[in-house]
Amino acid sequence: MARYFNHVSRTFNEYLLIPGLTTKECYPENISLKTPLVRFHKGETPELELNIPFVSAIMQSVSDHKMAIALAKNGGLSFIFGSQPIEPQCEMVRKVKKFKAGFVVSDANLKPDNTLGDVIALKERTGHSTIGITDNGSSNGKLLGIVTSRDYRQTKDNLETSIKEFMTPFSKLVTGRLGISLTEANDIIWEHKLNTLPIIDKDQHLQYFVFRKDYDEHKENPSELLDSNKKLLVGAGINTRDYKERVPLLVEAGADVLCIDSSDGFSEWQKETIEFIKTTYAGKVKVGAGNVVDKEGFLYLVEAGADFVKVGIGGGSICITREQKGIGRGQATSLIEVAEARNEYFEKTGIYVPICSDGGIVQDYHMVLALAMGADFIMMGRYFARFDESPTKKLKIGNSYVKEYWGEGSNRARNWQRYDMGGNESLKFEEGVDSFVPYAGKLKDNLDITVGKIISTMCSCGAFNLPDLEKNAKITLVSSTSIIEGGAHDVILKDTNI
Repeated sequence: MARYFNHVSRTFNEYLLIPGLTTKECYPENISLKTPLVRFHKGETPELELNIPFVSAIMQSVSDHKMAIALAKNGGLSFIFGSQPIEPQCEMVRKVKKFKAGFVVSDANLKPDNTLGDVIALKERTGHSTIGITDNGSSNGKLLGIVTSRDYRQTKDNLETSIKEFMTPFSKLVTGRLGISLTEANDIIWEHKLNTLPIIDKDQHLQYFVFRKDYDEHKENPSELLDSNKKLLVGAGINTRDYKERVPLLVEAGADVLCIDSSDGFSEWQKETIEFIKTTYAGKVKVGAGNVVDKEGFLYLVEAGADFVKVGIGGGSICITREQKGIGRGQATSLIEVAEARNEYFEKTGIYVPICSDGGIVQDYHMVLALAMGADFIMMGRYFARFDESPTKKLKIGNSYVKEYWGEGSNRARNWQRYDMGGNESLKFEEGVDSFVPYAGKLKDNLDITVGKIISTMCSCGAFNLPDLEKNAKITLVSSTSIIEGGAHDVILKDTNI
């Protein structure tokens, strides 16, 4: 006979936090969001930690090298999507590991025989106004000039005009030689009153740009997530099909941590994948697994050797697994049960295995609830897909700007490898949709606001750090009417566009 769970499957939206005592010492500067990323023994320090409890989802529409760089600079981590050929994924990993603070690889490049129309189209697509003009139009071609918004008038100049007619040619550029330090590059920028300094090698090939506007930004990122060599940390998604080929190349490329991407992780396929990685690399390569929604699934993956476990099935904004298959569980209920299992396992064995809450986040306060319910960190897709740094196009629909966002279970992603059913059949039905999300601007601007909210809420709860929050948080269920009461009501809102 089937097992029946008598309790209700609940979401974050059904809970609120009750304030605790805020002491005089509990103010924002004293709050820590540092959290473990991988398993560790009691009394030891985790080999990998996050400075903020956020990772970006293993999705084509969210996590490429640009997102990975931006998020690591702010203390979080990206798992570069694995639903692509192995070499392009490895190249994205290499770009993150090769990134030097302030030295930006140009992803807006054209050839001299391109036109002003091409410049405007590229600017629309990437948002970058500084364009490197190289002999082959690549980011590492021979530098022949640059184009900025000061070089043309979009409303008056002929869109068919060749770039070579209005670009600033190489002969008039001030450049830096590959190998100079960031301090030296910034000195050149200030000395020559430049906005952009191209960095070239001995053969005049473009390597990086250094921007004046980034000078202050580097001092504003005290939470950068760095390895022992002062390089940004980066993760990579893998599947249970080609892991024997993919994992060695990702490790060689420099990936700091791996994560198996699957809608349902309670499978022998994941166990075999984890065991291969642990046996091959003697535990030196870290790998997360999931997703699960209960104690059984969690313990199965932990005993297989998972370094962290992702929790959540069907709660993502673009996920329709519950609708299609009737499988899943409310994210709050899932997290509460798995967190209890994690804590019991820690008490029994002395081994702490972090859990990642994946899905179900709609409002910023849901993040605090997830952390209070026991999540060590949170994986998000929709949240990060809205930003400039995500890999999708920014489009204008009506009077609003949006960005494309699609699920890994959609036909667009064609990522059937994440469904651990064995065999070689392709995707027969979708578990994700193709959609848009409202464009929100730069990652840092939005993330600073979100982190500020979380820290403020922790102060209201009297919590100095995340373990403190989980231990001492007071959480209450709310009724449907109290949810209405919690928003603006019984007033006529002003039209802010007037």
